[in-house]
Amino acid sequence: MAAMDFAPRIVAWQRQHGRHDLPWQNTRDPYRIWLSEIMLQQTQVATVIPYYERFLERFPDVAALAAASQEDVMPYWAGLGYYARARNLHRCAVQIAQDWNGRFP
Repeated sequence: MAAMDFAPRIVAWQRQHGRHDLPWQNTRDPYRIWLSEIMLQQTQVATVIPYYERFLERFPDVAALAAASQEDVMPYWAGLGYYARARNLHRCAVQIAQDWNGRFP
């Protein structure tokens, strides 16, 4: 199979057989997509969904996350493990708020 044929075949397979109901699949909001990518590292989808939804209720955008203290963020991550992800997520949100006026570069 030629490399040029591979990507379209994978995309077609996903359209037919993949999941289409995950909360982060129906948004173009970079914050929500970024949050899902971080949460999904080393964590099963079924585990992430309720954490993702709870997290967004408390921190609906990057500005809300950046304005919170790290201590405020950690309880919403508790149970997901790999806590460095939460600390780095918060640190990055602060940097986006300060250096990029709250917009993803």
